[in-house]
Amino acid sequence: MSHFFKINNERNILRKLAENSFRSIDEGLYDLNFDRSHDTLDLTNDIYAMNRIRKIPIITEVKLASPSKGQIVSNEKMDLIDTTKQMVKGGAVGISVLTQKYLFNGSIDNFVTIRENVSIPMLMKDIIVSENQIDCAKKIGADYILLIKTIFDKDLAEGSIEKFSEYSHNKGLNILYEVHSEDEFKEILDFKSEKKDLVGINNRNLDTLKIDLKITEKLLAKNDKGRKLIVSESGIEKIEQIRHLKNAGADAFLIGTSIMENNKNIELKVKELVNSLN
Repeated sequence: MSHFFKINNERNILRKLAENSFRSIDEGLYDLNFDRSHDTLDLTNDIYAMNRIRKIPIITEVKLASPSKGQIVSNEKMDLIDTTKQMVKGGAVGISVLTQKYLFNGSIDNFVTIRENVSIPMLMKDIIVSENQIDCAKKIGADYILLIKTIFDKDLAEGSIEKFSEYSHNKGLNILYEVHSEDEFKEILDFKSEKKDLVGINNRNLDTLKIDLKITEKLLAKNDKGRKLIVSESGIEKIEQIRHLKNAGADAFLIGTSIMENNKNIELKVKELVNSLN
């Protein structure tokens, strides 16, 4: 059964996303009786290595649906194992998998299936509001989790981002911190994080779902990223966009929708993006 629909009302979207996470928690979706944890894989070394040889580090995303688009691809019509193996063959440095069923049609089962068949770093992509989800991430074999700064700034989670960060690191998990505004970006740049953590700039405003690729460019132009690796997220489809954002200072890219929509030849699509500078 699918649990998605396209959001047309722009009010309280972020709150709805957080509520859906608590709904999933209450339903016990993150309570697991197995443990497939492993020594955590690091994305940063591969990102540095790809950049040294003028290849674009792409984190591909298994994304079946989204609040803005509704259904992107049917779960019944997609071979998870074949899709993700194509991503790896295409040169992806990591794979992000949606695990939130409401609005995204994601699942823990999808993550586990993929984890059992690929050996590159994986990100559990969810709206994290509870330590229960972090426990789940470790058990399913995730290497990275997503912490969205605005979720914590709006008090939509069961604790502070500092608390969740410490808890995640104690579990051996790395973090992709996600920001959208300049204030969020500045605070995360000053945040004391682990060397393996990443900073994601989401070009999508989660309050309105609108995309502006200039967000990555603006934030990097106004702030010194220092030694932090920056991942540009959302709305990236074309080689020209990657070149522009790379020149602006982005180190890697998280791309889902445009790859999933190209599901007839995902390997070729990923290769084209990886080789954007050639």
